[in-house]
Amino acid sequence: MIEVGRWRLAALRLVGERAASPAEAVAWLGCAQGQDLPGALASIALRTTTGDVEEVRRAFDDGALVRSWPMRGTLHVVAAEDLAWMLPLGTPRPLAAAAKRRAGLGLAEETLERAGEVAAEVLRGGGRRTRAQMCEAWAEAGLDLTSSRVYHALSVLCQRGLLVQGPFASAREQAFVLLDEWVPAPRRLTRDEALAEWARRYFRSHGPADRKDFARWTGIPAADVTVAIEGARDDLAETDGLLHDPETPDRLAAAEVPDELLLPGFDEFVLGYADRSAVLDPEHAERIVPGANGVFRPTVVRDGRIVGTWAWAGSGRNRRVERALF
Repeated sequence: MIEVGRWRLAALRLVGERAASPAEAVAWLGCAQGQDLPGALASIALRTTTGDVEEVRRAFDDGALVRSWPMRGTLHVVAAEDLAWMLPLGTPRPLAAAAKRRAGLGLAEETLERAGEVAAEVLRGGGRRTRAQMCEAWAEAGLDLTSSRVYHALSVLCQRGLLVQGPFASAREQAFVLLDEWVPAPRRLTRDEALAEWARRYFRSHGPADRKDFARWTGIPAADVTVAIEGARDDLAETDGLLHDPETPDRLAAAEVPDELLLPGFDEFVLGYADRSAVLDPEHAERIVPGANGVFRPTVVRDGRIVGTWAWAGSGRNRRVERALF
């Protein structure tokens, strides 16, 4: 039997050869979890040769990386040129679900369409707006978009391909820009080509994994999962019923695996799979996401297994890592 956790560390570029740039690291992953922005920056940096978070921030400012809702209605970091072919695959189900929620939010489709028109008006020609600034523009246009309706509007407009989160407006916040301006030369693929590309990237970077993992990760229908995997199968290897990059065993063999890795919360090593039992004892699952509230704690990984959580304690010279081992 293969050591699934150790193989995944190599496939995910957490050990061994790293990516030459943040854009290369994210393109290798396909998508990287982006709900927690500081954690996302750290996760990407861990996979690069420099390990520099500031280099990741510059990749957003330079237009190489963007953050959007390409699948599962969840924020992810994506290589900018890839977003255009991902959105048609991963957004139909979340957009349908969002449409059903609008009545409960008191948000009419006509209001959402007008919000898109206003956003296009204020951003056209290289404009940039933070969330608060978009709210101001909508208020000036007479639109009542406050509280949860703001998040809903921004996420839907991003999923529809109008907006995207691109350059940093401050140390902690990105600005919204028009996708067609920020990414003027996106990569274009046919639907079947795009499905195969998504499966190829997923299993190369996340494997060993199976069909259920890929289906959960993308949130796409079963029929699309089948087309995707069959389209990528010739470029993948299979061991113990799990698909992976043919080079993963050699990549692991050449890697120096540290005794311990400290991963940010929401890292793909945890979030990238339907079944986490290969790297996490089910009895400890609630320790990394207390109360099943969707907020994942940073994890301690040893020998390909999650063995605890960690957090920063203290400040200044007294700042230290505190581990809570299972």
